[in-house]
Amino acid sequence: MKQQGVLIPYFCKPKETNNNKKIKIVMNCKSCGTEIDSNYCSQCGQPKDVKRIDQKYILHELQHVLHLEQGFFYTIRELALNPGENIRDYLLENRKKLVKPILFIILTSLIYTVLNHFFHSEDSFNKYYESSNELPESVFKVIKWVQDHYGYANIVMGIFIAFWLKLFFRKLNYNFYEILTMLCYVIGMGMLIVSVFTGIQSFISINITGVSGLVAIAYCVWAIGQFYNLKRVSTYIKCLFAYILGMMTFWVVPILIGTWMEIINK
Repeated sequence: MKQQGVLIPYFCKPKETNNNKKIKIVMNCKSCGTEIDSNYCSQCGQPKDVKRIDQKYILHELQHVLHLEQGFFYTIRELALNPGENIRDYLLENRKKLVKPILFIILTSLIYTVLNHFFHSEDSFNKYYESSNELPESVFKVIKWVQDHYGYANIVMGIFIAFWLKLFFRKLNYNFYEILTMLCYVIGMGMLIVSVFTGIQSFISINITGVSGLVAIAYCVWAIGQFYNLKRVSTYIKCLFAYILGMMTFWVVPILIGTWMEIINK
């Protein structure tokens, strides 16, 4: 039988092998289920391998919250110097410069709560209501709960103030949630101002609670006015009225709840 070409013995033929082929292991994100082909999920940013929480992790998280650049103290500095511009920048451009608004207001409220616990700055306020027969017991209990949970109470108060601000500045293109975010920063700074005065009061032994409240309100009105950036006196007057009306309507709620509880208990 005639054959063309050269015959190659069988044992000289190259064997097919899978040694050069990489086996791809497909993993899905434990958070959103998206297929992961790197160290982080391309959809939600969840790490492929979640490390266990240990001392190093806790210290890193504390450092992340409190460090001077883009942390808690940095946020305080930026809100003290130029609150309006920095909050607008957070809402519209850069969400990484400042501490998250809910975390900020909870931390600042916690600072005030701790200082009040040690220095008893609200004792005179509590003694007045305890000795007064003007308020029912249930109303006082609700008010006391608000005092013990300023973090949550300030967020709720922000909702009421945001409602009035949205009403007064309805022509501006800020939605309710953007206004509430701004107020988390502003009210949080107001709590820090009151905290500073609480510390001063413990050293001078003079009740300056009223002064601290006025300074905190003055800052809040100034910061809100800066946020709207209209540069008119009427803007700050509207901010003042919105803030006061928001506080008043907020305090109506615990009084109504306490009165309702008093009626039911009778």
